This record gives sequence, structure tokens and C-alpha cells, in this order.
Amino acid sequence: MEKFARFGYAAKGFVYGAIGILALLAAFSVGGKTTDTTGALHAIAAQPFGQILLALIALGLVGYVIWRFIQAVNDPRDKGTDAKGILTRLGYIFSGIAYAGVATNAALLAIGVSNSSSGGSSKQDWTAMVMQQPFGRWLVGIAGAVTIGIGFWRLYQAYKIKFRKKLNLNELSSQQKDWLVNISRFGVAARGVVFVMIGFFVLQAAHQYDPEKVKGLDGALLTLAQQPFGKILLTLMALGLVSYAVYLLLQARYRQIKTN
Repeated sequence: MEKFARFGYAAKGFVYGAIGILALLAAFSVGGKTTDTTGALHAIAAQPFGQILLALIALGLVGYVIWRFIQAVNDPRDKGTDAKGILTRLGYIFSGIAYAGVATNAALLAIGVSNSSSGGSSKQDWTAMVMQQPFGRWLVGIAGAVTIGIGFWRLYQAYKIKFRKKLNLNELSSQQKDWLVNISRFGVAARGVVFVMIGFFVLQAAHQYDPEKVKGLDGALLTLAQQPFGKILLTLMALGLVSYAVYLLLQARYRQIKTN
């Protein structure tokens, strides 16, 4: 299970690396595009041996999903059953469910079945369905606020280097440690900014009662590109996502993993 979990972190890192590289190419107007995990998987599918890569990504993400559920149920890091522990373990479950969807998309593309619906339209459909329920608008607003909170928590983790205690970097030199930790901080912070932006879009949708306002990672990247100095902002975010991919690969190699 430990090896499967490490494979999962690597697969997730590969996907985010692809997103970051595509965004970086778009920022320099040499191809590429602002996209999310679904778009990245389609881009990988178009490459030589793309279906083999997608099959490996799907398998790896299955490992990541199982690992997330183990974290939630077995609680190997003793998060506990207080309010903070329960929220953290619920976060593991939601993360597992989300990446189960990514793994499914990768598997379908690997066998030549294309999913034509974009992640953005799916989020908007779900938002519209929730808004039609009693107190639906409030639920969407709460979801947006929680997402923003997760984003700020990620920024705090980057600032305090909270992730460092989960890594065993003893075999690396002090210079290598400093480089990898700083790259990881940049990546985690970039991911935090993405969460804050997505949460703001969700809050905007609730406030204006318009599910079309909901945007995912692709929408966040496109929004940055459309701002003044958009190319600079998109370049920074693209580098941040590549750094996040490096952080995930670091997790795959050096994370201290306990399954019980």
C-alpha cells in the first residue's frame, strides 16, 4: 500500500505538471492553453504513447484515492475525533472522491472513450442543481467560504512549512533540502491561491444566483491571463503549478507514510 500511495502522488504530480507546462506555454504564446485536469489528460492522450501514460496515471490515481480513504478511516497520523480531526478526515474523503473522478477520466481516455463534458460545465451543473434546493443558495455560499478557507490554510502551510515534518529528507544535503523545500513552498502557496480564487467564484455565483459564475482551475488561470500584466501573472501561476508538481513528486519519494 505504501508503494501504491507513492505511485499515486507521482501520478497526481504528473497531471499538475502537465497543467503548469500548458499554462506556461500559453503565457508565452507558443501553444499550450489554460486548462484543468480534464484538459491536461486530453493533452496527454494526444502525445505519443499517450494511452499508456494515461493508463499509468489512472492506476496511480487509484492508489492515491485508496490512500486518501485509508487516511480518513484508519487515521494513521492520529488526527483524532475532535472537530479539527473530523474536518481533516472529511477533507481526505472529498479529495479521494474528486481524484476518483480524475482517475476514471484517465482510464476512459486510455481505452479511447472521450469525455466531452468539461470540468467547468460539470461544476456549473452541480451548482445549478444545489441552488434549486431549499437553502441551496446558502449551501453554495458556504461551500465557497470553505474553499476560500482551505486556500488560506494552504498559504499558511506554505508560510510555516507545515509539510516539512511529513518528509524524511535526511539523505539529502542541506542545499538540496533548501531548494526542494522552497520550491515546494511556492507550489503549495500557488495551490492555495487557486483555492481562494475558485472559492471567490463560488461565492459570486451564490451572491448573484448565477451558477455560470462558478469556475474551476481552468477558469482561474484564464482570469489571471485576462488581467493587466496577465502574462506575468499567468507565468507565475504556471511556475507555481509546476512547483506543486515537484512538491507532489517529493511526497512520492520522501513522504513518511503510515497505513495504520
